[in-house]
Amino acid sequence: MSRVCELTGKKAMVGNNVSHAMNKTKRKFNINLLKKRFYIPEEDRWVTLKVSTSALKNINKLGISAVMKDAREKGFLNK
Repeated sequence: MSRVCELTGKKAMVGNNVSHAMNKTKRKFNINLLKKRFYIPEEDRWVTLKVSTSALKNINKLGISAVMKDAREKGFLNK
């Protein structure tokens, strides 16, 4: 199960841990994902999505229908 937001397409980034001596080792910056159920009144059904917290803020602001429509247009959501 990959750690990718189903609405925005966000995924982990790669960077470096840098010590005081400036030694660099690879590390991962994971995104903050939540598994969340949403009710879609137009389709009269519940859907479960893995969304990032930034996508959750967009859902609270714009509504689930608008965000899902935008994700379908960008090709992130194929449901």
